[in-house]
Amino acid sequence: MDPNLLILGGTTEATALARAVAAAGITGTFSYAGRVAQPKAQPLPLRVGGFGGPDGLAAWIRENNVTHVIDATHPFASGMSRNAVAACAACGVPLVALTRPPWQAQPGDRWQHVPDIDRAVDALGERARRVFLAIGRMHLAEFARAPQHFYLLRLVDPPENALPLPDRAVEVSRGPFTAEDDVALMRAHRIGVVVSKNSGGDGARAKIDAARVLDLPVVMIDRPDLPARHELHSVEAVLHWLDHAGTDLGV
Repeated sequence: MDPNLLILGGTTEATALARAVAAAGITGTFSYAGRVAQPKAQPLPLRVGGFGGPDGLAAWIRENNVTHVIDATHPFASGMSRNAVAACAACGVPLVALTRPPWQAQPGDRWQHVPDIDRAVDALGERARRVFLAIGRMHLAEFARAPQHFYLLRLVDPPENALPLPDRAVEVSRGPFTAEDDVALMRAHRIGVVVSKNSGGDGARAKIDAARVLDLPVVMIDRPDLPARHELHSVEAVLHWLDHAGTDLGV
């Protein structure tokens, strides 16, 4: 049977995989969660929106005769990743995750590891600070309980609704970014601490390198725990897996 892929996307790696799959003449669908107003165009048929939990995803896989699922979502899209594991197990469809290795602290880094968003808010403390809040827009409301801080926000899309943070500045831009630009940005806003998810990869690393240059502390949110699954770290490895994946792999 010729492969018919479902790529759960939203990352730079997912886009690179879609291009490679299309170039190889492999059939597939690229799925976006729909959290960005103008998602990047893809060389595969596009689907936008949720599936309705693991049962809805399993139904979609069956109805569309999907043979392989590649989870190339953001490392913190834990709900979608858990749903993919459950749905593929229910359907007997091979699953692989195209993931970025997490960042590792280097000499000169000043990281405070925290397990989740709530602990990141706590880590900022009571004293007012100037914070580069580089976590996207989904979790801004959690920081509203610490309104004493100034927050620099970097968002892909302009905010449609009022933001819950009274003292903030918004930079609307899409990566990848450079360390030099982020050094300048942090200096311009007199940033004293960076809050970041450990996303891995190169596209969002600039703020971490900039913090090292400026000798700034980083509140680093560690990745969520996920069910056991087969993980690969390159497009080439995924294409090789597709050539050899049977139902005994990745489920």
